[in-house]
Amino acid sequence: MIAAHRAGIPVFVTGGIGGVHRNGQNSLDISADLTELGRTPIAVVSAGVKSILDIGRTLEFLETQGVCVATYGASKNFPAFFTPNSGFTSSYNVHNPSEAAELIASALSLGLQSGVLLAVPIPEEHAAVGHLIQEAIQTAVTAVSSEGIIGRDVTPFILQKVNDLTQGKSLQANIALIYNNAKVGSQIACALSKWMSEKRSKSQAQHPGKPPKDSDVVVIGGINVDFIAKGKTKTLHFGQTNPGSVCQSFGGVGRNIADSLSRLDNKPLFISATGADANSDAVFNYCKHMNTCGVARLEKQNTATYCAVINQNGELSLGLGDMDIHQQITEHYVSQFEKQISSATLVCLDGNIPVPTINYVCSLTEKYNLNIWYEPTDAEKACKPFLSDAWKSLSYSSPNLAELCMMNKTLGLMVPKVLPCSLDETLMVAVALSRPLLESLHCLVVTLGPDGVLLCGEHNAGSVNLQPRKQKIKRQLCALHYPALTVTPEETMNVSGAGDSFAGALMAGILHGRNTDCCVRMGLLAARMSLASPHPISPILTLDSVDPNKVQAQKWPTPRFIWVHWLSAPARFGVTPLEWSPKLKTDKPRAL
Repeated sequence: MIAAHRAGIPVFVTGGIGGVHRNGQNSLDISADLTELGRTPIAVVSAGVKSILDIGRTLEFLETQGVCVATYGASKNFPAFFTPNSGFTSSYNVHNPSEAAELIASALSLGLQSGVLLAVPIPEEHAAVGHLIQEAIQTAVTAVSSEGIIGRDVTPFILQKVNDLTQGKSLQANIALIYNNAKVGSQIACALSKWMSEKRSKSQAQHPGKPPKDSDVVVIGGINVDFIAKGKTKTLHFGQTNPGSVCQSFGGVGRNIADSLSRLDNKPLFISATGADANSDAVFNYCKHMNTCGVARLEKQNTATYCAVINQNGELSLGLGDMDIHQQITEHYVSQFEKQISSATLVCLDGNIPVPTINYVCSLTEKYNLNIWYEPTDAEKACKPFLSDAWKSLSYSSPNLAELCMMNKTLGLMVPKVLPCSLDETLMVAVALSRPLLESLHCLVVTLGPDGVLLCGEHNAGSVNLQPRKQKIKRQLCALHYPALTVTPEETMNVSGAGDSFAGALMAGILHGRNTDCCVRMGLLAARMSLASPHPISPILTLDSVDPNKVQAQKWPTPRFIWVHWLSAPARFGVTPLEWSPKLKTDKPRAL
C-alpha cells in the first residue's frame, strides 16, 4: 500500500487483508493492515478478510479507522476469503467496475487520508469447497492452542495445516481468488482512469476558453509545514496555557498558489527548496498532485516551518516562522529552469525568495515578454521588487493595503500615516496608491480582508481587463470593488491560505479565459473554501466548486465601478477627483 501510494497508483490488489486475530480482544494481536488502511488513501481490492481471523471485530476496527468498506457484486455480504459469505455485511456494495471507480474517486477526493476496501467474493466454481476449508480451519485453529503456536507464526501454521487437511484444495482456491482479484482490480483501475479522464474532459468542455498547456504557469516561492493553533476563547492570554486545538497542514505562499492552480486543472511547475528531513517527506507525500520537480531537497537544511496562533474568531494573534531555507532559492538555481520560464504564459513570484532571484526573473521580461505576478507575502517583503527598477517588469501584483503602502513608500511616494477605517476611505486610498504603480503594472489586485477586493487596471467595456497583455500601451484606468463572501467565526478554521486561494483561483480564471467577474468570483469562492478548511488550500477545491454559475443560493452584488485619474502627490490623500458609479450604470458618475 505504501509503495503504491508513493508511486501515485490508486488501486492495489492482494489476496486477503489481515485483521483482528481470534481472541484479539485479549491478545491485542491486530494486523498493521488495518491501521495502514486508516492512514493511506488508496483502494485495496481483496477477497475480504482471511477467514482464520475475527471478521466481525475486524470490520468494527476498520469502521473506527474511517475506512470505507464495500462488497463487489449484487450483495452486501462480506466475503470470508474462501467463502462468499462470512455472516457479516459491508456498508455498501458496487455492482461493476464503473460503480467501484466512482466510489473510489469520491472517497479519495475528500482528502481524509483513509483508504477504501473493496471485498470481492471468491468465484462460484471455487466456492463449493469453502465449507470443507472452513471445517479444516476450525481444526487448525484448535491445533494452534494445543501446540502453543503464538505471534507471527500463527497464520503460516494455520494455512499450512489447512492445505494439508484439504489435500491442496485450499491452495487451489487461494490461487483462484488471487487471479480473480487481479482481474477485477485491473478492471476497476481501468474504469477509474477512464472516469477521471472523462471528468477532466467534461470540466474543460463546460468551461470555455483555451485550456492551459502543460506547465504554462511557473510558480517560484516558499513551501512550509504549517502548525495552526486555534484558541477556544475570544481572548488569548500570553504566558499561560490556553485551551484550543492544534493541527498540521502544508503551506507557503508559492506552494499554496501552485496547489490551488493544480486543483483547478492547471499544471504549474513549482520551484522551491526544502530540507532533506521528515518534514520534507511529509510535504512531498502531500503534494503528489503537483509538479514538484523544481523543488530542491537540500542536506543539512531545515524545511521551512510556520506556526500561527489564532483566536476563536479566526484572527491571527501571533505567527512564528523558520524560513531560512527560502534564501536557497537562488538566482543560480532558478536559472536552470529558464527554458520553462521563457515559455510560460504566467510566472508567479512570492516575496519569500531573495531579491537577486526576483531581479533575475524580472530581467527575463524584456527577452521573453513575460507576464509576472508578484505576491508580496507580507508588508516587510512587499518592497523587494521596488528596491530597483525590477518592479517595472511586473504585470500583476496582489497586495493588501499595508503591502501597497510599503510599495509606494519604497518608491519614495506619499502614503497615509494611518490606514483608513471606513470602506469609502479605504477604496479612495487604495485607488490613489495603485495609480502610480499602474504606470508599469498591467493590473493590481488589492485584497481588503472582510471588505473584499479591489481590481485596478485597464478599462475595458465597463470592467477591468485581466487578460495577459502582449505589449505596454497607454490606456484608460478604472477600478472595481467586489465585496467579500460571508464566513462566520464558527465556520473559520484556518486564516493562513485565504489570500493565496483567492490569488490561485483568480489566476486559473485568467488562464482559462474567463471574464473579469467570473475570475474574481472564482477567487472569492476559493477563499471561502479555504477559511472553512483546516488546510490553506481546500482539498476539495475543483473548477466546479468555484464555478459561479454552479454555486447554489449565491447572490452576487454588482461591483462598484471607479474611474482612476492621475493625482498629484498633495491631492492623493486630500480631496480627490476620483469618481465612481455602479458598474454598467449609464448616467454621469457621482463624486466619491
